[in-house]
This record gives sequence, structure tokens and C-alpha cells, in this order.
Amino acid sequence: MPLDRLRLATSTRPGSNDGRPALNPGGSSSGAGTAASFWAANVGTETSGSILTPANQTMLVGIKPTVGRVSRYGIIPITADQDTAGPMAKYVADAALLLGAMEGAAPDPNDAATSTCTPPPNRDYSVHLKRDGLKGARIGIPRAFYFDKFTVPGEKDPRGGLSDTQAKAMADAIEILKAQGAVIVDPADIPSIVDADATNNFLTWNTCSGSDGAKGQDANCSVVFKYGMKRDFNAWLATLDDTGPVSTLTELRTWNLAHQSRGAIKYGQANLDVSDEMDLEKDKPRWEADRKKDIHLGATHGIDEVMKAQKLDAILFPGASGAGIAAKPGYPTVIVPFALVANAPTPAFPEGFEAKPIPYGVSFTGMACSEPRLIELAYAFEQASKKRVPPASAP
Repeated sequence: MPLDRLRLATSTRPGSNDGRPALNPGGSSSGAGTAASFWAANVGTETSGSILTPANQTMLVGIKPTVGRVSRYGIIPITADQDTAGPMAKYVADAALLLGAMEGAAPDPNDAATSTCTPPPNRDYSVHLKRDGLKGARIGIPRAFYFDKFTVPGEKDPRGGLSDTQAKAMADAIEILKAQGAVIVDPADIPSIVDADATNNFLTWNTCSGSDGAKGQDANCSVVFKYGMKRDFNAWLATLDDTGPVSTLTELRTWNLAHQSRGAIKYGQANLDVSDEMDLEKDKPRWEADRKKDIHLGATHGIDEVMKAQKLDAILFPGASGAGIAAKPGYPTVIVPFALVANAPTPAFPEGFEAKPIPYGVSFTGMACSEPRLIELAYAFEQASKKRVPPASAP
């Protein structure tokens, strides 16, 4: 795509003149080099979507592991409650190989979460690359919100749902699953998504972030991100030697402000600001309460409840749409490239800008430590579909 046309697509759309591209790379782990075959695979880091979303946008396989499957020691954190590193590759086999290489043979004393999952023998996931991995597998379809529009308690207008081309892609994916012997449980709605009690509904419980999530405005959102960022970033800085320019989050914010004229905070630092205002002692009870609610809505009353009730092997999410709910309890997901769908945002692109179709993957999500089974499902689906398309050369 010529650069001038890309700029036209962003600068003239109302509310979209902040540099957003026609196709958002999806986070801090773009994987563009992997998609372009500069290398075989790359490592992404995710708190809530930064492996799955860029993998979806660049037509890659992404494995977002259970939090603790891979040591986070040395990685700059957002919050240890949800952070994890994970592999991105063109094919499931490559991603599975890299996951095994990233996983430690024993728990890392520097990361207590690494005792959560037991590594497979020799950390070898290749035994789970089974072409018949879908045979008899029970796959749940979370229709409400993720596939079909859904009206949240207390609101008038419905949310979520898929576009026509996205819906067609997912219908095709479901037919492939059936043809490979999977049992499709449809619907398998997530209880915390359809709960009529707004106080017990995942969709009404946001994450406090940016200036809108500052103290005094954070009564109805989770402080886990902003509390964890201060706690864990300060702890990470403490592991460095004394040669670093800053030793606390407060010092980083001050340094950024002092160097603002040199572009240190071109896009602002609102998330750092709202994080730094947290008092790690006085606000700890609030973090504990919000963390408990996150896990309740994401897992206990969410993914766990529907998977146990329906005896599911996995939940099937369109694209990377399940990243947010799975991130709360730190659950794993494997996304597989599948389709190309219409790039038709709201507001629309300017007249005359002909956006090419964009990648759209299929995600398999499970409960903690279910990566071996998810890899089986993802590999069988990949081999049955083989829909990945490498990026086209620029004209």
C-alpha cells in the first residue's frame, strides 16, 4: 500500500487522526518480520492481547501460554497478574517447538508462577501435533457477544457480534471442525457474559486505564493493571544495577516530562500517571478485591463454568476476541490463521480508498495448563484448512 494512501486513510477519518493505520498491528508484538519470512518465529509478550491480536493481524499462529508456563524473569512488566511471553510463528509446529524451548525444565526461583504447570516430558510438544486431534473434541461456540450482538444489562444498544464476512469465515471454520470429527456445542455462552445482573457481568467490568481511570473515576473498573504496573515495574527496576537512569516509576515519569521536547512522551503517559498514583500499601485491599472479581468473572463464573458444564475441550473465539476474558485468570489460547475478511471500519475509509481484505484467525481457548490439548486442536484445524496466505509484495 503506498504510504500516501495509508495516510489518507487515517488523517481524514473523524476521530482517527492520531496515527492509527488502516490495519492496526495489534500491540507490542507485531510479528511482522515473521510474517514476511525474515525469520522463522518470534517471541511476543502479552498482558491482554499483545500476542493474539498481532498474530491475528499478520496471519500468524500465536500461543499465549498459561501465566507461569514461561518464566517472566527479566521481562519489563505491566502486571505479573496477567503477563506472559509466548511464541508467534507461521505454523503451529514452529510455535509449539518454540514454546518448548522457552519453557523451563523446572520452576524458576525468580518467578513463583512457574510452578503452575508441569512441562511435558522433555518439554516436547511435537507429540501433540496430531492430524486427528479434533476427532471427538468438544468445541464450544460462545454465541452471545462474540458471534452475535448482545445487549448488556442496563444498556439499550447491543454490543459485539460479527460482520457478514467475519460470520461467514467462522461458519466455514465450524464446518471444518465438524468434518474433522469435532462435536460442536452451540451455543456455549459464557455465563458471566450473559448474566442479567450487571454487577456480575464481565462486559460491565472494565479495566481502569488512561486518564479516565484515575482515582476518583475508578469505582466501576478493575485497578489490577494500574496497581500491578507500579508494583511490578518498581520490582523489575530493583533487579537492575545502579547504572540505570531511573529506579522507580515516579522517576521515569519525571524523566519523561523533563525530556518531553525530545519526544520522550509523544503519545502521553496517562497509564503511567494513574499507576503511579496508587499507594501499594493503602490500595492493596482494593487490588485484592478487584483481582478476585477479575478471576470470578473471567474464570469461575466465566470460562471454567461453561467448560465444566458442557465438558468442553476448548472454546472457539473469532479472531482474537477472547483475549480479554482469558487474560484475567491467565488462561492459554492458540490462534490459527484462517481467513481474509473485509476491512470496513466505522467511520468508513475516505471515498476512493480501496482497503484490501485483512487477516482473520480462529482461536482455541482452554483452562490453565491446557496447552498440549489446545495445540492438538489447533494443529488438526490448521492441517485441515491450510488457509494462511503470506503477505503480498508491494506494487
